[in-house]
Parts: sequence; C-alpha cells; structure tokens
Amino acid sequence: MNLSAARHRPRKRFGQHFLAPQWAQKVVAAIAPAPGDVILEIGPGQGALTRPLAATGVPILAVEVDRDLVAALAAEVPPNVTIISGDILETDVVPFLYGLGSQGSPGEAGRPRPPRRVRVVGNLPYNLTTPILFRLARLQEEHGVFFDATLMVQREVADRLAARPRSKDYGVLTVSMQLAGRMERLLNLPPGAFKPAPKVWSSVVRLEFGPPAVRIADRALFEKVVRAAFSQRRKTLANSLKGLVPRPAEVLDGAAIDPRRRAETLTLEELARLTNQCAGVLSPRSS
Repeated sequence: MNLSAARHRPRKRFGQHFLAPQWAQKVVAAIAPAPGDVILEIGPGQGALTRPLAATGVPILAVEVDRDLVAALAAEVPPNVTIISGDILETDVVPFLYGLGSQGSPGEAGRPRPPRRVRVVGNLPYNLTTPILFRLARLQEEHGVFFDATLMVQREVADRLAARPRSKDYGVLTVSMQLAGRMERLLNLPPGAFKPAPKVWSSVVRLEFGPPAVRIADRALFEKVVRAAFSQRRKTLANSLKGLVPRPAEVLDGAAIDPRRRAETLTLEELARLTNQCAGVLSPRSS
C-alpha cells in the first residue's frame, strides 16, 4: 500500500471506514469477476477492493471524492484502473464506462468474446447509501447500463432492502429497489471488518438489475405515489393520498385496493396498479 494512503486519517465528512484486507478478499470472492466484466467502483478509498479486483484483469472505473486518496491510489494501481476524482452523485460515469473495453479470457484467441457486463461495487458511506442507491436505479432506468451491484451497506439498510410487505422495514427504498431488480444479502460484516470500526454491523448485498418487475405508465408519478403513501405510514391510504389525487377513496376503489389499508401492506404490483389508476385520473394534468 502507498505510504501516503496508509497515513491517511479517515474523514468523518466522507463517512470513511476502510475495509480490512482479509474481508476484502471475501467480498471479491462474492463479486466473482469474470471475463467480459467492467467494474464501476464507488469510493475505492485505500484500494482494498480495487487492487484484488484489478489483479483479475478486469477494467475498473473508480470514482473517489477524497482527492488525497485519489492521488495516493493513482500512484500504485495498474493500467486497467481508471480513477476519477468526483462525487458519484454528480459525476456522469456513463461515457467513461462506454469507453472501457472488457477483458477477454486468456487462451481464447479466435473465440467469441464473452458478453460485456458492467458491474457496480463499493463500500458505501452510511450517510449517502440511500441517495447512491437511487442514483444507480436512475442511471439504470435511463441507460440500462448495469448488470448488477455488489455493495457494502449498513445492516439496517440491508434489512430495508430485503423487507416484505407488512413489516416495519418495508418502505420507499424497498419498493424502489424492487422495481430496479432482485436483491439478495450475501454476507454480514462485523464492525471489526473496518478501520475505524463503525458502531453497527454492515451487510454485503447484491442487486441484480433487470426489466421492471411491473408495468408502470408513468415512472415519475409512481415515485410520487409511493412517497405520498409512505409519508404517513400510520394513516390509511385514503388519507395519505389526499394531497396527490382528488377523491382518493374512489381512485383506490378503481385500483381494487381497500381505501382503509395502509401503505406498508401494499405489494409492488398493487402500487403499480394504483399508480396507473392515478395516471388516468390526473391525465393530462400529470404530464
């Protein structure tokens, strides 16, 4: 490791908790990079994941907000790693990803190249996990560029991602990510897996992107419906949707949903049906 990186003091404003090497190997094994893969790494930090991933030969685009860490890491990574100094929430990574070629398998000259898969990895800062997840979902919706995302998040967030209807963890994040793809928890990491150690456990989750699980007439309206429904979880849907549509009880009846139900009881399919019903009521005003 570069000495300047080793002396780097973790910065609270960036939510820095650096992954220990022995745990990094487990995460890389869970990622299982393969020929044809292109990696987008969010927050490479001191390179705990970057170096073993780079050793597999896959091209990597690493986006790091801490300029000191960018300089330290750039001095030691191999040529298949491209480092960008910037905020993943603001950086347009898509053109960079299209510019990276995938790595073919050794000894397969003359055979068809493996399919190109853009895979996201990252040890996400706890305070920015939700915005980053929504950012990835939005990029996928607009460009369809990602195959999957293997991310380290606070275990509480993993619980929300994996939640089912009628549970306290089920909410806006759950529904939004279910729309983007299928989520699974790969492993849990104790606080000691990081330096400095956080006060909570973390989880490694994988989101496999795919076509929307349900048909939605208006994606922006879907987001409004979901946020309105969950904004007042203890209220009935007829009450929580009052500011969004006129006569919400009638709209809910039209979607075959009991107006007395609460948001946390709705499945993704029911929320999609409700959105499509709202679109019919609001049109053309919703455009």
